[in-house]
Amino acid sequence: MSILLERDTKVIVQGITGKMARFHTADMIKYGTNVVGGVVPGKGGETVEGVPVYDTVAEAVAETGAEASLVFVPPPFAADSIMEAADAGIRYCVCITDGIPAQDMIRVKRYMYRYPKDKRMVLTGPNCAGTISPGKALLGIMPSHIYLPGNVGIVGRSGTLGYEAAAQLKERGIGVSTSVGIGGDPINGSSFRDILERFEQDDDTHVIAMIGEIGGPQEAEAADYIRDHVTKPVVAYVAGLTAPKGRTMGHAGAIISAFGESASEKVEILSAAGVTVAENPAVIGETIASVMA
Repeated sequence: MSILLERDTKVIVQGITGKMARFHTADMIKYGTNVVGGVVPGKGGETVEGVPVYDTVAEAVAETGAEASLVFVPPPFAADSIMEAADAGIRYCVCITDGIPAQDMIRVKRYMYRYPKDKRMVLTGPNCAGTISPGKALLGIMPSHIYLPGNVGIVGRSGTLGYEAAAQLKERGIGVSTSVGIGGDPINGSSFRDILERFEQDDDTHVIAMIGEIGGPQEAEAADYIRDHVTKPVVAYVAGLTAPKGRTMGHAGAIISAFGESASEKVEILSAAGVTVAENPAVIGETIASVMA
């Protein structure tokens, strides 16, 4: 079993008529993802890449039985789209959109907590690359050809470093069970801890690779969880060892403001929790291979 996606998971794309959404919808369909529709208010009745477009998520779910959604909606409207998906009964939502105001994401998080845990939608992102279970389904913008099916679970804040890890593994003939981008924003739908818990429970995942970066407490919280609850080997890389404190470095979440938020401090905390830390991005694959030997 995959942790979030299966081959037959029914997927809709919110914002499907946009240029980038069309491109990645075609790529997902080509990969074998079960895309059953799209949602764009006012464009119901149209088709994109051979799938029907609906005016609302509720209509799309009622007509297709969709369980997962990919959000390609512009930042001012993306929060409403995520909450609409939650209301319609979507089980898993990936938000690609970059630039959603933090205040909007606070509203989304509060809104989702109206639902009991067993009925609460799982959200990854925003500002993420998506999720892929190689050989099964792709929900996002990952370059699917670099992922081999296998037993390494990847979770990361940085999409491109996740790609780098997968590509290095492929060069060594090592595959991936699922790769999850949680996004680089300071307020996101799922944390490292959330995905680590899923990988720990997944029989198909034997080793976990965690790609962190400066800013925020997520890596430190993940280290606490790993120390107390994770029995599988964990390899981590933390980007930003040379970043100065107090300066935003690209990602909205990449700002150091407290102890445990610089890359060096995160490396120290993770190492103390028993995590094997790769020294630089060029040796992520090599480090993972060494713990699998």
